[in-house]
Amino acid sequence: MKHVKKENRHKREQLASYGVQLITQAPQMQKLLKTAKRIAPTDCNIVISGESGTGKELLARYLHQYSERAQGPFVAVNCGAFTEELLANELFGHEKGAFTGAMAQKLGFIEVADGGTLFLDEVTEMPPSMQVKLLRVVQEGEVQRLGGTTPIAVDVRFLAATNRNLQEAVNSAHFRHDLFFRLNVVSLHLPPLAQRKGDIALLSQYFLQRYSKQMNKASSEIAPAVSARLSAYGFPGNVRELENIIAGGVALARGAAIELEDLPDDLRAFDIKTFRRKEDGSLPSLKEQEMAYIEWVLKEVKGNKTLAAQVLGIDRVSLWRKLKNNQLIKE
Repeated sequence: MKHVKKENRHKREQLASYGVQLITQAPQMQKLLKTAKRIAPTDCNIVISGESGTGKELLARYLHQYSERAQGPFVAVNCGAFTEELLANELFGHEKGAFTGAMAQKLGFIEVADGGTLFLDEVTEMPPSMQVKLLRVVQEGEVQRLGGTTPIAVDVRFLAATNRNLQEAVNSAHFRHDLFFRLNVVSLHLPPLAQRKGDIALLSQYFLQRYSKQMNKASSEIAPAVSARLSAYGFPGNVRELENIIAGGVALARGAAIELEDLPDDLRAFDIKTFRRKEDGSLPSLKEQEMAYIEWVLKEVKGNKTLAAQVLGIDRVSLWRKLKNNQLIKE
């Protein structure tokens, strides 16, 4: 892993030419990026799906930079990070005196994104009442500040992201079908890192160089044992988890290479030698190995799901969903 192949450097440089670095050599990702580049100038709204940590906001920025709006603002908001009242204020803004404490006029994210792109992360976490208000903005191209009486015309492209199945959210009445159709003109899905194992070495090298420079460390390679461990690992936290592992490894490394002792405790305890064929002689799938690891972590933390999610590098909702989908919990 010390040397990056010339063709891999070319892929990285080519994808970085517009300022957004999407490091990949996986065929499915190359196909996805070609599609993204083709639809970016069309100005249609897009839904990006994928597990937490796969790079949904990075793909959104890639779409923005290849669009006709590249010179305009790119504004990102996490819909799950605010209460309903705060989200309304952040998205729509308010007029002076609209409520107690509103001492001055405030522009919302929608107005700030005028002429550019608004990225709505975790869009399925948006309360139903907010979905109604957003639908009007998407349909009519106008926004009204809290406490205001006059609609304001806005020209915004909407990119939405979710780590949930948006169609299922619509079917369960958790997400409005009319807003779904307005946002989901085109859908793009980011595959988990476990489905593009070939990117692990390439991404590891990229993060190694990035954090070695940032931390002013001499780390320049990854020990073979670490490479083997990373290649065998399921990465439930996807690219974000890999980035954190390499950043921590660079910080802890005592020499030129990241060694096993520089990895997180849970990854050091992940013994690739324990992988065995199933009773029928077939090889276990990545999903089966991932669940086996999740079960092991839960056992180690005595069933504490919050702590297990922190160790795994995913949020508690994602952990719950994995357990539910694999029938490991009933509620």
